[in-house]
Amino acid sequence: MKSEFVSRGIPVLTPTYDNEPYDIVVEVDDSFHRVQVKTAFEATTSGAVRFRTRSTRTKSSGYEREGYEGAVDFFAVYAPACDETYLVPIEETGKTQMTIRHVPSKNGNVENTNWHEDFLIDGVLSSLCSDPTT
Repeated sequence: MKSEFVSRGIPVLTPTYDNEPYDIVVEVDDSFHRVQVKTAFEATTSGAVRFRTRSTRTKSSGYEREGYEGAVDFFAVYAPACDETYLVPIEETGKTQMTIRHVPSKNGNVENTNWHEDFLIDGVLSSLCSDPTT
């Protein structure tokens, strides 16, 4: 995922230790953004991909699930099924998962739909830049 940013001229920083809630930090327009990297898989409904928006750790007492609110700014998401990369602000995600659609659902519901074109990495990065030519 680092190469997605580097190839666009975006500096990428990595934490020294792996116990941070974010995987990388990117610098866009003199601002730093904490990014958690995820992979999206085909959703059970056709025309969509889904990724988890919380971490799960195994503990002696069972599983511990924790959200990323306040700990990351974005999810950088690769969807191998459609070979697309998304940059999703954490405010746009659900508490446990997010579905991104490529085609309308069979029932025609478009309300509260997360369309893939709204989260493509180039568009989101462009919206973060004060100078759209960078």
